[in-house]
Amino acid sequence: MACPGPRCIGAARTGVDSLRQPMPECSGRAPDPAYRERFIVYMKDTSIFKPLRPLFLASASPRRIAFLQVIGLDCSVLPPPDAAEPSPLPGEDPVAYVLRAAQAKACAILSDIPVSDPLPVTIAADTIVVLDGQILGKPGAPDRAYAMLRSLAGKTHTVITGCVIAGPNPAGSPHDLHSKSSVLHAFSVQSQVSMWDAPPELLHAYANSAEPLDKAGAYAAQGAGVALVRSINGSWSNVVGFPLAELVEALLRMHIIVPGGAN
Repeated sequence: MACPGPRCIGAARTGVDSLRQPMPECSGRAPDPAYRERFIVYMKDTSIFKPLRPLFLASASPRRIAFLQVIGLDCSVLPPPDAAEPSPLPGEDPVAYVLRAAQAKACAILSDIPVSDPLPVTIAADTIVVLDGQILGKPGAPDRAYAMLRSLAGKTHTVITGCVIAGPNPAGSPHDLHSKSSVLHAFSVQSQVSMWDAPPELLHAYANSAEPLDKAGAYAAQGAGVALVRSINGSWSNVVGFPLAELVEALLRMHIIVPGGAN
């Protein structure tokens, strides 16, 4: 998989003081002011985990960021460009696609992450909705949102999230960030979501709101879209976009984080 070359990174620390850090030098390219706000570091006063390696989240999703904030896991947020998310290939298996999409997101930011000791780790995820074997993406427009919602109403569908934990290969060159060996671990989680047969008037009202337009399957289980959901069989956080228990389990097993509060 080909990955883009290095990009300049801006840095901002969220918090009381909102201190800004200077842009690093980038050989051959001028700093991009629009990119300055895309690199965010968030900190928590308390935490039940201690990272043993620097963590980076390849996501602009407020939901994924909030999940890590809730458990007090310190990491840096570096959203990949929108173009990093691939489209499904004809006939592609949904699990294979969602893992490929997550890997593409991780790959897109690896060259922006400074190599350090200990080596950094990148976390990326992608979530899709699958109905009768068909992948439902983000509608982008109210009419497409309504069509998706009508297809989901009164039925049970599957929500799949693919997660990739990536980083430099300790056994190879720390700068060889774009090889397949950069993927340290990949997994997917599935949840079954049943929706009641909501009337068209309700589906139209929801489709014409701002909420579903950028959501896979045209609904948000953590927002007003929860009114359409009758039941969830499996991980709720997976339906929202981040299978948190499985992610924490993997990070602990790989000795990337350990239990323990930040001092």
